[in-house]
Amino acid sequence: MSASLARRALAEALGSAALVAMVVGSGIQATGLTQDAGVRLLANSLATALGLGVLIALLGPVSGAHFNPVVTLAAWFADRRSEGGTSGRDVAAYLPAQTAGAIGGAILADAMFAEPLVHWSTRDRSSGHLWLGELVATSGLVLLVLGLGRTGRSHFAPMAVASYIGAAYWFTSSTSFANPAVTIGRAFTDTFAGIAPASVGPFVAAQLVGAAVGVGLVAAVFARPATARVHTVPARGEPELSAPASP
Repeated sequence: MSASLARRALAEALGSAALVAMVVGSGIQATGLTQDAGVRLLANSLATALGLGVLIALLGPVSGAHFNPVVTLAAWFADRRSEGGTSGRDVAAYLPAQTAGAIGGAILADAMFAEPLVHWSTRDRSSGHLWLGELVATSGLVLLVLGLGRTGRSHFAPMAVASYIGAAYWFTSSTSFANPAVTIGRAFTDTFAGIAPASVGPFVAAQLVGAAVGVGLVAAVFARPATARVHTVPARGEPELSAPASP
C-alpha cells in the first residue's frame, strides 16, 4: 500500500463510520416515512448498497476498503505468504479502527435524527436460523472479495460487493450484517437497524465461521494467483492480481 498505516487505518475508520451511519440513518428515515416493513427494508437495503459502492470506490485506493474485520482477517490469511500484502500490523490497526468507526457511525446517525446518542438496542436477534443466515452471508462476501482478487477483477469490487450486500439483505434471514464491526456498532442504537447486545456475540461467532467457510471455498474453487495480493480495491498505482497460476 502506498499510504501510511495511520492513513489507511483512518480510511478504514471513516469508511466504517459512514457505512453504519448509512445503515442506521436510512433505517430511522424509513421508519418515519412508512409503517410497511417491506418498504422499510427496501429503503434500508438500497441506501446501504448504493452508499457502500461509493465508499469502496472512494477509499479503496487508500486502504483497500475492507470496512469489515472478517474481510481484513481473510485478506491477511490469503496474503500471509506474500510480500507487501495485508500484514499482522495492518490487522492490529484495522480491526480497532473499523470497530470504533462503526460505533461512531451509529452515534452520528442517532444525532442526525435527534435520537438518544447511545441507547442500547432492544431488538433481539437470537435464533439459530438467523445465525445460519449470517454464516451464509459472510461466507458469500469473503468468497466474492477474495475471488475477485484471485481472478484479477478487483476493479469490479465497488459494484459487485455493493450488489451482493443489497441482495443479501433479502435472501438471508438475518438481513446480512456479515460484519463484526457493524454488528457491534448497531448495538448502540435502539432503532430499525439495531441489534440487542446479547445477540451480538452469536452473530459475530457465526460471521467468523462464515469467513472460514468462505476462505475454504476460495481455495477449493480458484487457483492461487502468482502474486497473492488481496484488497477489496487495489491501492492507487498498484497493479491488479496477475492471471491465476495452477493450484
